[in-house]
Amino acid sequence: MPRVNETPQSNGPTGDANLRAAVRVRRVLSTELRQLVPGLACLLTGVVDSGFPLGFLAPLSRDEAERYWLSLGDEIGAGSRVLLVASLGNRMVATGQLAFARWTNAQHRAEVQKVFTTGTFRGRGFGLRMMRALHDTARQCGRTLLILNTRAGGYAEGFYQKLGYRVIGSTPGYYMEPDGRRSANTSLYIDLASIAPEG
Repeated sequence: MPRVNETPQSNGPTGDANLRAAVRVRRVLSTELRQLVPGLACLLTGVVDSGFPLGFLAPLSRDEAERYWLSLGDEIGAGSRVLLVASLGNRMVATGQLAFARWTNAQHRAEVQKVFTTGTFRGRGFGLRMMRALHDTARQCGRTLLILNTRAGGYAEGFYQKLGYRVIGSTPGYYMEPDGRRSANTSLYIDLASIAPEG
C-alpha cells in the first residue's frame, strides 16, 4: 500500500482498477470530523491552489480550510448534510457532499457540493467512484432529485453530463476569479428515480 507521501503507480487501466478496488468510501460522522480536519484541509488547499476554486480564492490558507471543514459539524450532526471521504490506506484521496433541502416540500431533493479528487488521482476513476457513492447515499436517504453548480465550460461540466446530469442553464458572472474577473456557472440536475442504480 502506498504511503502518504508516495505517488501511486497505476500501471495502466489494470493498475487503476486495482487502486479503485482498494479505495474505501465512507460517511463521516460529526464525532470524528475534528480529527479528520487536518487531512481534509490539506486535500482542499491542494485542489484550490492547483486551479479548482470550489468556492474559494487561491491561495487558500490552512486556517481558512480548517475553519470551513469545522463549520460543517452541526449540519452533519443534524443529518442535513452528508460528507463522504474516499481513502487509500491512511490517505484521503477524494471527497464529496450532499446538502439536504430543509423545506417540507423539498424532502426529495439535495444539492451535490464540493466533489473533488487530489491531484495524483485525477482522471483515474475516483471521481466516478465518489459520485456513485453519493448517488447511493442520496437514494438511501430518499433524495432522488439532485442539483449542482459547476464552472461553465470546465472539465467537470462534461463529467457530470456523462453521468446523466442535464443542463438547467447558466448564470453569467456567477463566480469571482482571483484577478477580479467573473465567470459563468452551469446548473445541472439528475433524477435518480428515473435511472437504474449504478452497478
